[in-house]
Amino acid sequence: MPMTLEEVVGYVHGRLVEAGPGREPDRRSVRMRVVTDSRQAVADGLFVAIKGEHVDGHDYVPGLGAQGCRAALVDRLVPGADLPQILVDDTVAALGLLAQANIDRRRKASGPFTVIGITGSVGKTTTKDLLASLLALLGPVVAPVGSFNNEIGLPLTALEVGPDTRYLVAEMGANHVGEIASLTRMVPPDMALVLKVGVAHLGEFGSVERIAKAKSEIVQGLVPDGTAVLNADDSRVAAMADLASGPVLRFGMAGEDGGRDRDLDGSARYLDSDNLDRSAFELRLRGHQPVRLRLGIPGRHNVMNALAAATVAHALGLDADRIADELGRQQRISPHRMAVSSVQLPDASFTLIDDSFNANPDSVRAGLDALAAWRGSDGPLYRIAVLGAMLELGDRGEQLHQEIGTYCRRQGIDALVAVGCRDQQMDGLVQALVRGAGGPSDPSGDQPGAMRVLFAQDADQADQMVRRLCAEHSDRQHLVLLKGSHMSGLSDLADRWQG
Repeated sequence: MPMTLEEVVGYVHGRLVEAGPGREPDRRSVRMRVVTDSRQAVADGLFVAIKGEHVDGHDYVPGLGAQGCRAALVDRLVPGADLPQILVDDTVAALGLLAQANIDRRRKASGPFTVIGITGSVGKTTTKDLLASLLALLGPVVAPVGSFNNEIGLPLTALEVGPDTRYLVAEMGANHVGEIASLTRMVPPDMALVLKVGVAHLGEFGSVERIAKAKSEIVQGLVPDGTAVLNADDSRVAAMADLASGPVLRFGMAGEDGGRDRDLDGSARYLDSDNLDRSAFELRLRGHQPVRLRLGIPGRHNVMNALAAATVAHALGLDADRIADELGRQQRISPHRMAVSSVQLPDASFTLIDDSFNANPDSVRAGLDALAAWRGSDGPLYRIAVLGAMLELGDRGEQLHQEIGTYCRRQGIDALVAVGCRDQQMDGLVQALVRGAGGPSDPSGDQPGAMRVLFAQDADQADQMVRRLCAEHSDRQHLVLLKGSHMSGLSDLADRWQG
């Protein structure tokens, strides 16, 4: 929304310091693009200087005025700055206040405006992508790029909202109790969608019950009479209905006899998967005849993500037939999330399932399911799972990694490349993964009927191992899954493979 610098100063409780004496104050009311990366600073932009673990944004303030940037939000004045500085106590907190003000201004402006908040241990970003594509059929949508779902990412997304925005799809994540409550105070949702309570960030929370408590904060943070949209197949999510002060919508997989459908606002009956593991299902939305569709993205787990998005979109007025059509066409999702591509290297070629953005036990199992379900169109497949460590699992970390290794072996995967990163703690988790898979394998080669289990010290060594496996099995097509925490470096490997 358009703002003057004086208004920004008021919203963030700051002090405006001009660049130099005699400089005329900027009293224009314009929309500002708010950024925390100086490389993205544009004309009339507002740069928020944040001190991170390795980089301090204040070091990049000088010279931004020459780039046309309008002002910098700082918590210490920067000598030599060539643009106005807005001095505050805490730039991250000030960013949140500015986002809250932007949402308040949009609500007071003309025309309807709806905020949909999404949370869950898995599936947030894919569901966000699907829902944004559906709501774009009804009006202008703002949604985060990738996984902008924390105290910095959410306000940056909220500040993209302008006078014509009809929908804001806000992803809300957490690694401690109280974080989502803080995000909902910043951007109160009109609809709160809760997908699943899993063990992601278990080490930070301490128990699954505390994870559920944290996720429930999005329901408690709804605007008065706001709508909760809950996964009826997850008992911890379903119980959040007791916290809702307004309407509750429920979605889930249909029962065999169809009787359960009467209690659900959105349901799906799984039908089959094609050779690219794209699921076909029957979609039932309250008040509409069932429609059949096949998703444009792979993975049976995405049926629930699509159903969640469909339930919200239908409640907001989108016809079921248009929902089915769009879900069947939608193939564009955020990077490194079940993204399928063909990789052609000088010494290897394979189909890549890139799900390397992050990892937790639920999402790794889903990725392995997709790898196992994929069927080759021109003969047998050689399936390679390249897995890194899963972080923030606390005392259960080694056990959960062993369980994933065992799960991988039982799925009939041909080879597991377990990837470390030359970090003692993470490599210990990866070694637990290797043990669970029954490895390491004899380095001399495959054993009949057994999954090949290899340990790579880092992503570079994993790269060489994948190429070698492809060469050793040149008589088959190759399918590679990349899945691991961001620290594993597998996203960088995916980018390198894809040029």
